Amino acid sequence: MPRSRKTSHIVLDSSCWLEYFAETPYAARFDAVIANPQALIVPVITIYEVVKKTARERGQELASIALTLMQQGHIVDMDLNLALAATAYNLPLADSLIYATAQAHDATLWTQDQHFEGLPGVKYFPKD
Repeated sequence: MPRSRKTSHIVLDSSCWLEYFAETPYAARFDAVIANPQALIVPVITIYEVVKKTARERGQELASIALTLMQQGHIVDMDLNLALAATAYNLPLADSLIYATAQAHDATLWTQDQHFEGLPGVKYFPKD
């Protein structure tokens, strides 16, 4: 019996988190998802990317807030199975791991990164 894709779980790509913490005009797209942390699947590599960039560009205080908020979701560590699954995708390293995490958890990946556009299980938000 084929598995049906659950739409209740969401992986936010780093691009979405960064928009949110930078309070850009696109940030509101992600408010409802972030306000519902029980639906969030958070790859540990996303935490790395977001905390590192936020600390560098916006300061350590906001990076700490970002970390606290992201930890409210279900954190997924990288392991051998996930690393091997990520090799199937023709994406950069971090993106392959993020996409593999979404696929492994039957979650929808929300992203603003164009190279994800058209992949199964992806909700792409173009920047206008």
